[in-house]
Amino acid sequence: MAEIVNLRLIKKRKAKEAAEKTAAENRVLFGRTKTEKQFDREANRKKARFLDDRRLETKPSFTDDDADSK
Repeated sequence: MAEIVNLRLIKKRKAKEAAEKTAAENRVLFGRTKTEKQFDREANRKKARFLDDRRLETKPSFTDDDADSK
């Protein structure tokens, strides 16, 4: 005789395995420690500060007096 199979349980088991696989992939991609995240944020902040300090162009600052003289 054939074994009786509950399709609902098989469907749930398959969905759970897919969720576990997705979670494992996300742990690899996004699983970084708090220290690693802080290090990257600080490095980006230092890089931005370095580039801003050495910028050759300055933004024009317009005042009301400049607009009236034209």
